[in-house]
Amino acid sequence: MQRLGAMLRFGLGYLSANFQGALEYRLSFFTQVFSMLINDIMWIVFWIAYFSRFPVVGGWGRDEVVTLWAVTAAGFGLATAVCGNLFRLAGMITRGELDFYLALPKPVLAHALISRMNLPAPGDILFGMLAYGFLVRPTSVQWLLFGVFVLTSAMIFVGFGVLTQSLSFWLGNAEGLAQQLVNALLGFSTYPTVIFNGAVKFALFTLIPAGFIAYVPVQLLREFRPALFIGLLAFAAGILALGWFVFRIGLQRYESGNLVLMRD
Repeated sequence: MQRLGAMLRFGLGYLSANFQGALEYRLSFFTQVFSMLINDIMWIVFWIAYFSRFPVVGGWGRDEVVTLWAVTAAGFGLATAVCGNLFRLAGMITRGELDFYLALPKPVLAHALISRMNLPAPGDILFGMLAYGFLVRPTSVQWLLFGVFVLTSAMIFVGFGVLTQSLSFWLGNAEGLAQQLVNALLGFSTYPTVIFNGAVKFALFTLIPAGFIAYVPVQLLREFRPALFIGLLAFAAGILALGWFVFRIGLQRYESGNLVLMRD
């Protein structure tokens, strides 16, 4: 328990330092956040226009699709705000940049992930909260569940990201492949899973677990089922643990680039 508390303080300290660093260049930071917010809003405008002509898609209405986007965007934003190096990990492995973290006392993976912040990420978080609050108008209980589902979505993004980025331990330069897999996860997460069938739908709950990022949360917000809720929590924790385990195995194979990195 003491170790967990120390790790939490370590993570919060890094998050605070990263945010303060971003504020050193306020104009650039707020421009990137605002640009991401506008980008997300444009997609919601498209869906609202769509639902003005076609009220239902596979049994889903406007509120369900807005919730889908809100959970996905906020979860992705949270994951990349805290773990800014998440989708740079494959390149760091290939270039030998893990050397710096191997020399430090904190766990290599945690330190590598949180040592940077993705600057546009707060725009995704802000969009998710605004879209859900103003377009869906949830109850206080739904807000509480929404917060939980944003956290589980972030955990899945981080777990899947670490898994795919860790391919570089075995395949060499796997940056392109890892990015394609993450893009597939993010893309499928923003479409109602009910429109898919057969092998594709099976893949969305296994190989590319987009169904667990937003589809399951939407179903739980429509009708809460304890067994499904526990299953979602277990899956999010499981894929996070699996990502950590695979990274640990890969780290044993790591061939150092012997780089001397100078950091501020």
